[in-house]
Amino acid sequence: MKAVAKIIAVAFTAVVVLVANPLASHANGGGSKKVSTLTDAQVSVKYVGTTNNQVVFQVQFDNPTGEKFSLIIKNDAGDVVFHQQYNEKNFAKNVYFDNTDTEIQPTFVVRSANGSDVVRHFQVVKTVTENTIVTSL
Repeated sequence: MKAVAKIIAVAFTAVVVLVANPLASHANGGGSKKVSTLTDAQVSVKYVGTTNNQVVFQVQFDNPTGEKFSLIIKNDAGDVVFHQQYNEKNFAKNVYFDNTDTEIQPTFVVRSANGSDVVRHFQVVKTVTENTIVTSL
C-alpha cells in the first residue's frame, strides 16, 4: 500500500510541475513582443535652414527595436497638420513649412506604440530688413 501511495504522490508532483511551468513562463507576457520606452535622447529635431521660401527641420529617431511610432506635427493653434506612422529603425525626415508668416510655432511629437511622447517646440521669427540707398545726382 505504501508503494501505491508513493507512486500517486510522485505522479501528482509531476503533474503539478508540468502544469505550473507553462503558467510561470507566461506570467510576464509570455511570447508577446516587448515595447521599449521612448527616451528623450532617441529623438532629434533640428532647424536646418531655409530654402525656396520654406523653413526646413530635420527629424531623426533612433528606433533600435523597429517598433511602430507616430510623427505628429502641430501648428501654432495646436491643430494637427501632419500625422503619419512609421517603423523604421533609423528614421530621418526633412519637414518643410512655407515661410509666408512672420512667425510660426511648430510642435513636433514622436509617439511610441505604448503612448509615451517626446515633444519639441520651436518658434521661428522671420525678420525682413529693407535697405534704401539714396544717391545725389
